[in-house]
Order: sequence, then C-alpha cells, then structure tokens
Amino acid sequence: MGRRPARCYRYCKNKPYPKSRHCRGVPDPKIRIFDLGRKKARVEEFPLCVHLVSDEYEQLSSEALEAGRICANKYLVKYCGKDFFHIRMRLHPFHVLRINKMLSCAGADRLQTGMRGAFGKPLGTVARVNIGQPIMSVRARENHKAQVIEALRRAKFKFPGRQKIFVSNKWGFTKFKRDEFQQLLDEKRVVPDGVSVQYKPNHGPLLAWKKRQVA
Repeated sequence: MGRRPARCYRYCKNKPYPKSRHCRGVPDPKIRIFDLGRKKARVEEFPLCVHLVSDEYEQLSSEALEAGRICANKYLVKYCGKDFFHIRMRLHPFHVLRINKMLSCAGADRLQTGMRGAFGKPLGTVARVNIGQPIMSVRARENHKAQVIEALRRAKFKFPGRQKIFVSNKWGFTKFKRDEFQQLLDEKRVVPDGVSVQYKPNHGPLLAWKKRQVA
C-alpha cells in the first residue's frame, strides 16, 4: 500500500506524537540535509537574509520539505554559483503520522476488524508549522537578491497552503540589524563566530573589555 497524499494530513488535529520508546517502527524522514551551499561562510560574507514564512497553521511532510530544499538549491546553484549562498531549513519533521490500514483484497471482510483496535501504525513524519514561522532561510550577497527571492518563490510550489517571502532587515542569520551591524563590529561589541556572532556587552570584568579593545 502506497503513501497517502499529503492533503490527508495537512491540518494539525491531534496532539504532537513524536518518535519515542513507545512509538517505534517510525520510517526515516525523507529530508536528511538541513544546510546547503557554502554553510561555513563567515558572517561578514553574506549580509542579505531572506525567509520563506508560513501563513498557515498546518503540517508539512518531510517529502515536501525535501522537495522544496532541492528546488531552491538547484535554482541558486545554477544562477548564483554553489559558493555564493547558504540555505538553512528551519523545520524538522518530528511529528509522526499514523494510518489504520485496511485490506482491500477479496475476502478482506473475513480478516478485517473495522474500527476495533483502530489506533494506527506509523506512516511517515511531518513538521508542524505556525503562522509566521520561517520554513527556510537563505543568506547571500546583496547582488543576488533577485535570484534568492525567485528560488524561494519556486520552492513555494512544493508546499501546501500559503507562504510569504520576507527580506530580513537583519545581517545574515544574526539577530542584529544590518545598518547597526558594521558599527557594532567596529566597536568590538560583536565578535564573528562562524555563521553567527557573539555579543559582548560593555558590562562585566574591566580586564575582559580591555583585552577586546586591544585585539
């Protein structure tokens, strides 16, 4: 018996049902890679950040997340180059779907129990998403803004429901605004730390502050 279409499991109806020692035999999620492109690029290299944000409270299957990831990645590799962007999937499929399998062969009525013992077996995994929650985020250079928006627009067709694309006012994947970021760097109040930055407030030991000013 094949996989049911995702429209059967689109809405968040029941309680979250994660994989656990009680919920065994869950098939592996289709999506395995959550960061693509040049994921180790330093924070200063990619100032632009664009989000694909859900506009509905629903469930997105791991198959849909994988399809959206592949679609956006292919477009950006083709039009920007594989070293000029970083895609991050923001959802993880933790919720397990169930199916109460019914036999449809001849003589099935002798074997079937109908609604007796109707609690289903694990079928697949989905991610639950709220209104305003990012599905995927891309950071890139400013000159690739149009290509990033187009890649996310194409990825929208892989998901049910409505999504919106937002160009963030933050620098890359950090929480600092783009117009303030350079000033914070110059003042040594943020220190680059791989993909993101560490915030160094002005309070604390005087010795630590002096050390930062010299560095």
